[in-house]
Amino acid sequence: MTTDPIARLMLMQWLSPAFPTGAFAYSHGLEQVIADGDVHDARSLARWLMDVLTLGTGWQDAVLLCQGLRGTDIDEIDATARALAPCAERLTETLDQGAALARTVAALTGRDLPPRSLPATLAQAAAPLALPPAEVAAQFLLAFAGNLVTIAVRHVPLGQTEGQQVLFELMPRIADLAARAADAGPDDLGTATLGADLAAMRHETRDVRLFRT
Repeated sequence: MTTDPIARLMLMQWLSPAFPTGAFAYSHGLEQVIADGDVHDARSLARWLMDVLTLGTGWQDAVLLCQGLRGTDIDEIDATARALAPCAERLTETLDQGAALARTVAALTGRDLPPRSLPATLAQAAAPLALPPAEVAAQFLLAFAGNLVTIAVRHVPLGQTEGQQVLFELMPRIADLAARAADAGPDDLGTATLGADLAAMRHETRDVRLFRT
């Protein structure tokens, strides 16, 4: 594994809110659960995020990402990510962000990065950085949660400090999830977030939407 600080800085750049993956346009169904009143304050946001991270897409994508970093065929990772998407919007979310990440990283590095799902794209992009899979997964999960917290701050609404407190309190769980995902395999994949998945499906039928998912 590398000790090169530039590798870590590159990963931080790719997962930064300023990097043009368009993550800000995707609420992962959070827009719907806010409209339903299920997320209405810091505590309910923390509970929803914890479920999505530990039992939903967070865990699932972290496992796929780490498998890709450990050498599993990237096309296999991509196919699995696509198959596990519970609805059309979630599939669009992972494919659009993956394509944007691939396009911009390729432009910066000169590497050939075909558009794939987000965990597959990040795995292929980050593999040459030679960072520990747990570290890459932790940064990925933090960026995922951070984007959703930013959405909640604007639309619940929450104060900036309240939102950052939610994210701060999630960090130990994020670190634990990343460490476990680093050693996880295909048999560890699975989700149990039916409410969040149904909210994402209902969001597809909204007449007025602020977010694409």
